[in-house]
Amino acid sequence: MPVPQIQRPTAAFVGASWLALMVGSLAYLIGLWNAQMALNEKGYYLTLLLYGLFSAVSLQKSVRDRLEGLRVTGLYFGLCWVSLGIAIVLLVIGLWNATLGLSEKGFYAMAFLLSLFAAVAVQKNVRDMALHDGDADAMDRSADF
Repeated sequence: MPVPQIQRPTAAFVGASWLALMVGSLAYLIGLWNAQMALNEKGYYLTLLLYGLFSAVSLQKSVRDRLEGLRVTGLYFGLCWVSLGIAIVLLVIGLWNATLGLSEKGFYAMAFLLSLFAAVAVQKNVRDMALHDGDADAMDRSADF
């Protein structure tokens, strides 16, 4: 199937998406580092960030693969959606039950969501640049997943 013509993302958009990913993730991680909570709670929130970032990127890739005519099974596609939903629900449950101030809870929620959104934007940029530059190796590897 022919690959659709993709415009290369601008340097400003690429930079902004990487900056948003770094700012969101670093803010979340610095907040965790400085938080007055037990180590197991910090591990819970760290794991949620990593799980959320992975599931958001995986979902973006699956959506993009389908748009480009690459085969993605319904099971995997559904698992990506469920995985992202679980990560968000687990964050909400964790923050709901946490003994943090309301402003701290809001901080973690917003840093988490900024990181997820930015990870999707970074993945989109990587994919668009690979398509635009005709990186056949990147496209071949993409079709393997």
